Amino acid sequence: MYIEEKQLKGFINDSGLVSRSDFDEAEKEAEKNKVSIGDVLVKKGKLTNDNIKRIQAYLLGIPFVDLKNERIPFDTLSIIPEPIARKHNIVAFKKEKDSLEVAMLDTDDLAAIEFIKKKTGHKILPRLTNSDSIKSVLLLYQKSLKADFGDIIQKESGTLKTISELEKSAGEFKDDLKKIAEDLPVIKIVDTLLKHAIIQNASDIHIEPEEREMVVRYRVDGILHDAMVLPKTAGLPITARLKVLANLKLDEKRLPQDGRFKTEIDGQNVSFRVSVLPVFYGEKIVMRILKETSTGLTLEAMGLHGEGLEKVYNATKLSTGMILTTGPTGSGKTTTLYSILDILNTPDVNISTIEDPIEYQVKRINQTQVKPEIGLTFANGLRALVRQDPDIIMVGEIRDNETASLAINASLTGHLVLSTLHTNSAAGSIPRLIDMKVEPFLLVSTLDIIIAQRLVRKLTSSKEKYFLTKAGINSLSKSVDLDRILSALKAEKVVASDATWEKIPFYKPKKSDESEDGYKGRVGVYEVLKMSNSIKEMVIKGETSDKIDTQAKKEGMLSMLEDGVFKAVQGITTLEEVLRVISSEQ
Repeated sequence: MYIEEKQLKGFINDSGLVSRSDFDEAEKEAEKNKVSIGDVLVKKGKLTNDNIKRIQAYLLGIPFVDLKNERIPFDTLSIIPEPIARKHNIVAFKKEKDSLEVAMLDTDDLAAIEFIKKKTGHKILPRLTNSDSIKSVLLLYQKSLKADFGDIIQKESGTLKTISELEKSAGEFKDDLKKIAEDLPVIKIVDTLLKHAIIQNASDIHIEPEEREMVVRYRVDGILHDAMVLPKTAGLPITARLKVLANLKLDEKRLPQDGRFKTEIDGQNVSFRVSVLPVFYGEKIVMRILKETSTGLTLEAMGLHGEGLEKVYNATKLSTGMILTTGPTGSGKTTTLYSILDILNTPDVNISTIEDPIEYQVKRINQTQVKPEIGLTFANGLRALVRQDPDIIMVGEIRDNETASLAINASLTGHLVLSTLHTNSAAGSIPRLIDMKVEPFLLVSTLDIIIAQRLVRKLTSSKEKYFLTKAGINSLSKSVDLDRILSALKAEKVVASDATWEKIPFYKPKKSDESEDGYKGRVGVYEVLKMSNSIKEMVIKGETSDKIDTQAKKEGMLSMLEDGVFKAVQGITTLEEVLRVISSEQ
């Protein structure tokens, strides 16, 4: 049911939804870029996605439905399994005797319609809706974690009590613990805990024993949230189950242990990195969640833009040299490297990596997992990789002098090397590598760009506009160079050429059905340092990182804090979030 562009243009023009001048400007841009005028008008903010969907529904003669805040009976909703609903953006909302009304973003998805027809035996009546409606309905699939756990624990309270008594009487022998870990209610509890963490897009799960209870917390978008408080009796079985999954010693409670396991949840392979630490009231477990699929993210979607983005793209065209990403743990360094590898991953090159852990599995890339317990360290792995005729090498992390030296030598001998480093800023990477006994003349011969980054939370579509007062502008100017940021905003046409800070809006989070605190997801803030001739001379002379940073800014580099303010003006995040994540000293 294709809508001709001429028909769409005619309706928009006659509807009066946009002014004539805006329509003419959008029409020219659409013809130039060979895209739909609807997409251009939405991008410019002249029409909403909701407007476009309603117009499409009218032109196709298909009813439009708005399902936001609608209460759909769970037996109707569950006719379409959640993975299918998410994958195809299709939800069931009304059931009659022999028919089922479904809301879709794309009514041309005939494969999804046919699948549901065969599964249910009902006549399928497609209805067009918008993405906000789909998101709202998908949330209904998620019974609260408390309800799920409450049901299981209530049903199995007797079993858990027996387990608790077994712990006291049996002296926690290994065979008893294994039996506990394989008990059906325990498996249900752990599976539910893992599934809800994936649904909520958590990066980590914390299971913390206290005197009378056990607290489960999820880290979502970098912030820890309480997910559930469990009875103390659930502590031993959950710990035993996770130890069995991660292949750890069940009867070891005095020493820390590390392991990992994989599982499939809703059709996607997920790896869990498990750390067990003895604490006063038992054992604390922290699990890092790693979805083992290619990121699918572009550098633009991750938050790189303007001159910084151009520098990164130029670096990917090199056949030798080194690209470094820096930042603390959990700042998205590895994801940035994988996005760069995605650009480089063509049939005519051989790409090899040495990682700990392998966070994403990528086709046509040879990935090796570090195993220090058998002598496979980053340094030994890198030595082996160089003999595998690679064009591009990724080293998960430069941790010591030996790995740094080998990475530098690999880039000198005709390889493009990508790696990560733990420093607070891009300029700080240079003295860090020199501390690792890398000679300055070798650094300037190999290092091409350094990307420093942090992750900030993104605002949802429900946000509140405000303007800074003069006092607010003066206060912000003490932390960042507002003139440089304004020039960058004008250069990328984010604000008008005559804009001033008094007239530039910022945004605050607003509570909505989509998010309790007004934030959802994260985006990177970056600084990209290009090793220019002047900076290379400074490195040879042994200049401080502060002086190198100042020179890079003179050459156009936006600092992470300045990039954060840039994104706050775009309405992607808030000033408060940027200042929370990045200290004003940087």
